[in-house]
Amino acid sequence: MLDRTRQLWEKQDQHVGDRLRLFAAVADAVDAVTVLYPGSYVDLAPSFVWPSVTYVDVDRRARQFFGDEDGVRELLTEHGADPAHHAVRFIGADYSDPLDLRDGEFDLVISLYAGFVSQHCTPYLRVGGTLLANPSHGDAALASIDPRYRLTAVVTSQAGAYSVSSHNLDSYLIPQRNVPVTAESLHASGRGVAYTRSPFAYLFERVL
Repeated sequence: MLDRTRQLWEKQDQHVGDRLRLFAAVADAVDAVTVLYPGSYVDLAPSFVWPSVTYVDVDRRARQFFGDEDGVRELLTEHGADPAHHAVRFIGADYSDPLDLRDGEFDLVISLYAGFVSQHCTPYLRVGGTLLANPSHGDAALASIDPRYRLTAVVTSQAGAYSVSSHNLDSYLIPQRNVPVTAESLHASGRGVAYTRSPFAYLFERVL
């Protein structure tokens, strides 16, 4: 493994195992095999959990990281994932541009701290598939008003442990301020909405 690959991963995994715990909790709740991760940077943790993950990012460090195929395989092995059965694909592109991917190709799309992923990548998610979105940058709020999606669960975090719940979903996504949430307002602000309850992330099912 290149030293730079190791350094990039250790910086990404600063809170050791945090993303692995997140994705493992989601995997227990969601039936998924193929995963799309736009704006991934060097977060390889989904591949420790799911057998087929496609990463998309324009950052040159992400290109370097995923270009070190031996290093990626070594990290997979270190985290209990057999490289022979875990497909890792990297696309060095802006996810807001058309990607060389099939409509409905993926069971799960991950949107974490990467902007309006759902706006551009929903076509690649199959109907019945799941969008994992956190409140940062407004993508969870955008999905909440998108008729193609319905909220199915929330992801909560406590003391470094993650859990997924589908209880009392009508108590979530309620803005603290009585103002309309629109795509225009979200794009104008570039950030999420302050809700009365604040889980770490939301799971939305694509229904249309």
